[in-house]
Amino acid sequence: MSFIRRATTEDLEDIVELMYAAYQPIRDLGIHFESAHPTIEKVNNNIKQNICYVYEVDDKLIGTISLRMPWSYNPGPYYYPHIWWLATSPDYKGQGISKALLEYVEEQVIKQRLHASAVTLGTADNHPWLIEMYERRGYRKFGSTDLGKGHITQYLIKVLDESLFVGTEALKQQFTTITYKEDE
Repeated sequence: MSFIRRATTEDLEDIVELMYAAYQPIRDLGIHFESAHPTIEKVNNNIKQNICYVYEVDDKLIGTISLRMPWSYNPGPYYYPHIWWLATSPDYKGQGISKALLEYVEEQVIKQRLHASAVTLGTADNHPWLIEMYERRGYRKFGSTDLGKGHITQYLIKVLDESLFVGTEALKQQFTTITYKEDE
């Protein structure tokens, strides 16, 4: 049986193991994501400070995703929930686990519970496949910045409810420290 649930501190070791395995390709690429170097302390802080979900199959954690809230200790770049620490066990790669986690968080959490009109995420601009993967899921590039991690962070946004969304021009006026390209 499979289901998505909130992570607890009892999941710490399993999440560290899952993320370490899932982010091996990121480390191999030399991209410096905090999530690629999980520790018990970092995962514990993530569970306490953010909203962290796990995908479980037959009592085994095979995926995880977290949301940073605009009011949290480490908010995303805009006034919207911000996805981070998305990971799927390499043993389940290509089976739709990340897609299921994204759909759950976008629809069930962000849109229905939080009534937020959009969601953001960030990734390395030089990552060979992540930006394209998110664009296929309806995200679009929306600003970038240098966070001092050895790469430019490319932000992406997905509008979940057009009727509530303030518009990209209003966001650009509020968030002037982020660089926007002409087509963003």
